[in-house]
Amino acid sequence: MKNIPQLSAFGDAANSPGRNLATQHSDARMSWPVTELSPMHRARLLRHFVALDVHDRRLRFGAAPSDTALRIYVARIDFERDAVFGVFDDELKIIGAAHVARADEHVELGVSVLREQRNRGMGGALLMRAVLRARNWGVRTLFMHCLRENDTMMHLARKQGMRIVTEQGEANAWLGLPPADASSHFGEVFAQRVALFDYALKAQLAAWRRSARVVRPSV
Repeated sequence: MKNIPQLSAFGDAANSPGRNLATQHSDARMSWPVTELSPMHRARLLRHFVALDVHDRRLRFGAAPSDTALRIYVARIDFERDAVFGVFDDELKIIGAAHVARADEHVELGVSVLREQRNRGMGGALLMRAVLRARNWGVRTLFMHCLRENDTMMHLARKQGMRIVTEQGEANAWLGLPPADASSHFGEVFAQRVALFDYALKAQLAAWRRSARVVRPSV
């Protein structure tokens, strides 16, 4: 662990003068409200993973798990120990997800975004949300493992200033985290409130659209 560079939450502070974490969090929240998921979201989370094609499953998990394997994976997620975050579309479908798994001295992050939603900043928003949780847990290092061919994750890791080590077609990326403070705790509370409001609004609109399809004026 001692070889991991100590970075600011999203890169090397020395290379980013004047960068303000609160501003970065605010920008991400405004673009993509990220909701913390609970066991009640297992079915939606499974549908998200099943929607990934074979290639994208391989990039996310390092292999291409079957639908059955994905069911087992989702069923075994411990929402008490780990944290899972999601971004919902207007139909309350999860279009981006992040699983933050706790280990003894670090957290491991896995991110997936549906193909048609990529290159719009959603992966960065999920990463920022994961960083807030890791800091507030008291964890000092965030870890991501992916295949070298996963250009999206490699770009995200480099963009956030993560230390990347590649070997035999695989890559490990490490990000040193500062300790939790008032801004990180407030940031999580605020982010979740924004996400819950966004979810409630989308739920109301989705219910209205369903009703409009069922109740149609007589001709």
